[in-house]
Amino acid sequence: MAVHCAASVIELLSGTLQDMNCSQSETPSQKTERRLSMRTLEEVREFFKNDVYASGTTGIEIEDARLGYAKVTLKIDERHINAVDRVMGAVYYTMADFAFAVATNYEYDKSATVTLSSQINFLGAAKGKILIGEAEVVKDGRATSFYKVRITDELGTKIAEVSTNGYKLPARS
Repeated sequence: MAVHCAASVIELLSGTLQDMNCSQSETPSQKTERRLSMRTLEEVREFFKNDVYASGTTGIEIEDARLGYAKVTLKIDERHINAVDRVMGAVYYTMADFAFAVATNYEYDKSATVTLSSQINFLGAAKGKILIGEAEVVKDGRATSFYKVRITDELGTKIAEVSTNGYKLPARS
């Protein structure tokens, strides 16, 4: 059973976290696990700068990231418009896939999770100028995971719902 305690950042970083109004203290492995899983938004952005297509070519930005959740945004410009003057469907899929990647690889160390399968359901066209993609974990298993990703715009228009299964690659040595 995991025990969650309130602790100051200084105590957490210095490794002197003590039992503070908890029924039991955290074990050393729980402390280490908690420290490793706490990444700053800047660290996440820096890591995902290597995803050149999503962040560089397409222009998707990471707004929020934590274990099992990510929020990405994209300002629509002429690169994203198709021949019938609408946002290209692949833009929505790229946003969903990138949001999934950020959420599921938030704790990336030596092993990565990749898309195993994905299904997108288009619900409507964007009416606004900014797209928003939010990925949330539904199930995180030992070897696979399942996420739901919603694509909306800043006006609240429901654009797409995406279901994604992820596969956890074996750890690199």
